[in-house]
Amino acid sequence: MADTSFLDWPFLDQHHRDLHARLSTWCVAHDGQLHHETGDVEADCRALVKLLGKAGWLRLAVPAAHGGLTEKLDVRSLCLARQTLGYHSGLADFAFAMQGLGTGAISLFGSDAIKERYLRKVARGELIAGFALSELEAGSDVAAMATSATKVDGGYLINGEKTWISNGGIADILTLFARTGGAPGAKGLSAFAFSTDTPGFEVVERIDVIAPHPLATLRFTDCFVPDNHLIGGEGDGFRIAMATLDVFRSTVGAAALGFARRAADEALERASTRQLFGKPLADLQLTQAALADMALGIDASQLLILRAAWAKDRGQERVTREAAMAKLHATDGAQQIIDQAVQIFGGMGVKSGTMVERLYREIRALRIYEGASEVQKVVIARAALAAHQAGK
Repeated sequence: MADTSFLDWPFLDQHHRDLHARLSTWCVAHDGQLHHETGDVEADCRALVKLLGKAGWLRLAVPAAHGGLTEKLDVRSLCLARQTLGYHSGLADFAFAMQGLGTGAISLFGSDAIKERYLRKVARGELIAGFALSELEAGSDVAAMATSATKVDGGYLINGEKTWISNGGIADILTLFARTGGAPGAKGLSAFAFSTDTPGFEVVERIDVIAPHPLATLRFTDCFVPDNHLIGGEGDGFRIAMATLDVFRSTVGAAALGFARRAADEALERASTRQLFGKPLADLQLTQAALADMALGIDASQLLILRAAWAKDRGQERVTREAAMAKLHATDGAQQIIDQAVQIFGGMGVKSGTMVERLYREIRALRIYEGASEVQKVVIARAALAAHQAGK
């Protein structure tokens, strides 16, 4: 049985516990649909967005005033949803997460008109969202972004390319970041709500990865975006991107934790039932040491994730340090836990299609996207240095 003792920790309220119970029950009841694979990952992702929207789970990804379940984005709810979905299906977690991340900047900084135009449809699964930040030479170094937004009468013309964009080939709405004006580095970036039916928009490549997800390279050629689709003001793009990641970075750790919990449960079952040298594999001390490491890593990650999410929900303006710690520990830790689970399974652990093999492929990207592990270490170190220098 999966460990749910963390639900009694003081970071969570009763409505969070109720959410976890309802979503867990729903995932079990819809297991076949969550794992229905046609060989077309874009079609599978579209189907999952519709399924999650119809069930009402995507309402967690937008504020209540525009069709959501909570007054504002509730990070603990988002984390619990991603952790639970990740436990059952990596692609279902992805489909859920991108609806939130793809419109997070709109929820946080968009005008009421833009919120009303897009968020209700995103919450119902009628529109698919994406987050267009990365470029070939501007991934971890966002300030190196080259995509431009040139001011013209009534709006902006977007030119450039984005790559590694989740939902890139299927998104209806993108939060798009581009350079406006001549300010250097991060100061010159702005954010836009971009509709992919805009003339000049092109999907130039679908990107295949080890755990199939709909990723793409996108090209923008004189794409006109109206003035009222600017999110915030000119030059606010970097601040908007970082504030959005402050909300959603902890949820990446939560998804990784869902993977880790599933791997640990699979390993516990395997170790308890597999006979080796005339007794259960679990009787071997080396196996017990691996299981202990898993349990320790899971609880440590859970604490860091809930600490970061709780702080944000309680009104702490920036949780950059806390979210970086949560993502770093949870994603790197999940990689180790899943690897240990594969080892416990032996040859079956690398058989294509088994759960631990799927998790082994699924976890790797989480240590890269929304800030690679190395970037999180820089963020944490700078925060520690700043606090020291300030005498805190």
